[in-house]
Amino acid sequence: MAIWSEIGEILSAFASQDSFEIRNALKSDAAWLFGAFATVASGLLVLWIYKKVPWLDRHLERTIMVYSYLAIAFIIFWGVIDRFVFANQQPWSTTIPPLLFMIMAWFGAAFNVRLRTHLSFAEFRSVMPRAGQMACLTLDAVLWFIFSVIVLVTTARVTALSASNFQIVLGTDNIMQWWFLITAPMAFVLMASRVFENFFEDIRNFRSGEPLIKQAVIGGDV
Repeated sequence: MAIWSEIGEILSAFASQDSFEIRNALKSDAAWLFGAFATVASGLLVLWIYKKVPWLDRHLERTIMVYSYLAIAFIIFWGVIDRFVFANQQPWSTTIPPLLFMIMAWFGAAFNVRLRTHLSFAEFRSVMPRAGQMACLTLDAVLWFIFSVIVLVTTARVTALSASNFQIVLGTDNIMQWWFLITAPMAFVLMASRVFENFFEDIRNFRSGEPLIKQAVIGGDV
């Protein structure tokens, strides 16, 4: 029963929106169970939104990736001009781009789960019996879901710790680090929704007799 009381404390901490309480509540082992439930619920919610708004399904992660990349490129481009033309350098020009790159990578990972470009072993699996193919795809879904839960819980803890310590981005006066860090659990919620989307698609294909293994294309369409 202790674990349920700890989950209650986590819910109460999030309801209070106090970073100190959230940080302390997430230290308990109940955070893993809470994280699993939260990943399932939020992942299914995002999947429902994707079905209602197909544009988000096709473009959400890619839009975030592109704009993050453009922001990185602009900061670096202007930083070079600022340094060699005007003999000046913004102190945050070397600290914000790595944070933007992490955002690009996190959301890119979620999108490529949908495309199945992460170690899909399509050539090997395509020669397996149909039941074996489905078993491999199910294993993929389970492993990606577990990975999403692990990252969501650990990054939520880091985000809460950063917020409670009022950590700012180096080189800035009032830009908080947790504004960037919180995008990690958000990205892995999207990853969980992609895991569910792929798995439900695999079940439909298995029942209908459609091919289960398809050639993955990096940068392809959903």
